Amino acid sequence: MQNKKIGVIGEGSWATAIVKVLSNHHESINWWIRSSEILNHLNDFNRNPIYLSTVEFESQQLNLCSEVIHVVENSDIIFLVVPAVFLNDALKDIPKEKLKNKIIVSAIKGIVPEYNTIVGEYLNHQFYFDYQNIVIIGGPSHAEEVAAEKLTYLTIASQDVEKAALIASMLKCRFIKTDISDDIFGTEYSSVLKNIIAIASGICVGLGYGDNFQAVLVSNAIQEIKMFLDEIHPIQRDIKDSVYLGDLLVTAYSNYSRNRTFGSMIGKGYSVKSAQLEMKMIAEGYFATNCIKKIIDMHSISMPITEAVYNILYKNSSPTYEITKLTERLK
Repeated sequence: MQNKKIGVIGEGSWATAIVKVLSNHHESINWWIRSSEILNHLNDFNRNPIYLSTVEFESQQLNLCSEVIHVVENSDIIFLVVPAVFLNDALKDIPKEKLKNKIIVSAIKGIVPEYNTIVGEYLNHQFYFDYQNIVIIGGPSHAEEVAAEKLTYLTIASQDVEKAALIASMLKCRFIKTDISDDIFGTEYSSVLKNIIAIASGICVGLGYGDNFQAVLVSNAIQEIKMFLDEIHPIQRDIKDSVYLGDLLVTAYSNYSRNRTFGSMIGKGYSVKSAQLEMKMIAEGYFATNCIKKIIDMHSISMPITEAVYNILYKNSSPTYEITKLTERLK
């Protein structure tokens, strides 16, 4: 493990938290930063000025890069931690052969919109990357709590359980507990779907619904997620495991959840564009909703919560109307 060269692609909260955790075990981390402001501030003050600014790094541990190719060429294990909507742009100029024999770890909880695929499928289809070399980090986890060293449980998924165990050992520390899984598709898709549910939860908050209804919403949501996973990738899995149900709960209920915050603004009457501008952060669930709607239509899966969110965000339907209609379909 100590001989593996580590790279991180991304500059946001989760990327910053992951670099913090990795620095517990590694003396040198290659870190791609797109923003010159963030890169320069990290060079000068060892802090990310925009995301998790209280986290301080040791300057000698960071090899900051402004070009993605430098991280790819100089790393054996590459952590992808950019919003899914920006992933294709970040990697589009990387020659396929440059990724050969690398291990790629995705901490992205979204769908690549240009191809309407989860990250694992994107890497496999566009870079001919072997699924055996793909590792997925699943929650439940918020970057803010990881940065604050609050106890967090992560599930590390790979079809190669030895690689899952390797990445788990790199992340495990005093405040991070890890488990491993071989369900890369279920782990990825459930992390996408829970963001959509969190938007629905936020919309209901914005409209004034209480905890009683939220409990019903989330109970129905985990059934939707199970139905989707059983159709798309039917294997034996326990939907009550933390990586599925736990990740849904923390995203639907926590004030740290940007998707819940985004939904709450929509419920209070913000337009999609004004909510996005005011948040200044990416709510992955917005883009995922459009992508997942195409998939459920293709497979004829009935998912009323997802459909209600889609109608609100993409059909300009009234949140009050859609949620009122949804209440008649939940049980």
